[in-house]
Amino acid sequence: MALGVGGASQQQALDQLSDMTAGVTPIPLAEYQQRIDKALRLMAEQKLDVMLLNAGTNLRYFTGVDWYASERLVAALLFANGRLVYVLPHFEIGSIAPLMLIKGDILSWHEHVDPYALCANEINTVAGKQATLAMDESAQFFIADGIQQHLPTIRIVNARPVTAECRMHKSANELALMQRAMDMTLAVHKATASMLYAGISTQEVTEFIHLAHKKVGASAGSYFCIVLFGADTAFPHGVAKPKALDENDMVLIDTGCRLHGYLSDITRSYVFGSATARQREVWQHEKQAQLAAFAAAQPGQPCQQVDRAARHYLQQHGFGPDYTLPGLPHRTGHGIGQDIHEWPYLVEGNTTALATGMCFSNEPMLVLPGEFGVRLEDHFYMTATGPRWFTEPANDIEQPFC
Repeated sequence: MALGVGGASQQQALDQLSDMTAGVTPIPLAEYQQRIDKALRLMAEQKLDVMLLNAGTNLRYFTGVDWYASERLVAALLFANGRLVYVLPHFEIGSIAPLMLIKGDILSWHEHVDPYALCANEINTVAGKQATLAMDESAQFFIADGIQQHLPTIRIVNARPVTAECRMHKSANELALMQRAMDMTLAVHKATASMLYAGISTQEVTEFIHLAHKKVGASAGSYFCIVLFGADTAFPHGVAKPKALDENDMVLIDTGCRLHGYLSDITRSYVFGSATARQREVWQHEKQAQLAAFAAAQPGQPCQQVDRAARHYLQQHGFGPDYTLPGLPHRTGHGIGQDIHEWPYLVEGNTTALATGMCFSNEPMLVLPGEFGVRLEDHFYMTATGPRWFTEPANDIEQPFC
């Protein structure tokens, strides 16, 4: 049996854990204003008159308003002159206004009123009929369409060059929150491995991980959770009817939590029981591919170079090429922050230069159809001198935790 895998009860495993959030603070108000200021500078450079931030991550990132996207418009209009106008249902003012860390005017609407007409009128008043509107890239199409119906001369472009450029470079405060969230999830992984037993279901493990995340201080528990055993581990995001755990099965657990808006995301693969020579060999190739990707992540290099490094190693050892199985079926990594997947991506074709503050998953999964899969996922962030791990990679298949 691998070190730390099995042997404990669920209660004993939970008792290993305690709240890990002491000393952690949310993003300060001054940093939200810095985000707005940076967005305004980028808007000026790109000659944008106004940017619409839709309910969801972008609205939360720039203003602190944590609200969900729905058929009712909840958004903010940020004008190039610095004016900020919130657009929201009148009956939600009491709920949403206290969330506004960055204050602005409120343009409210009752249920019978067309909120897109209100937006169009505000844009026309402040920026004119020929204004260029940068639309939140995550906004539903009906928002852009609704505004343009009332202001057909407006030019609508993608706000991504502004939103992504701001969000992909994490500050020291953001990195600190992500570091703590990663530490919390790694502790949960260790506790989870300790309570596995033959016959346990994936649902039981998932429920334990949810409770464990709460125990370490994630108030909402797990943000997501994937638990797979045996041949099911060859399916990166799971199967319809997952099997229970058997002796000598490969185990794959991918999970994370949210801390003050920032996410963790760690995967560990190991064997419950005795690993075969095949399992050991593939596990080591997965680890070496992960390390090759990390070594390639140097300042100024294009993101695609990290993906290429992992695939080059794997192809040298008989996997692939490209996305061919057995091998690596997806990109090597994704950005992470307030969204579990965000810019930039470690994938062929992405020539974005690696720069300070960028954060990535490193997970060049190996999939062997009909046998098993191995995914080792840790995250790193870029510094001026190179990449730094949030969590150290697993030691080996017999000792999956440092």
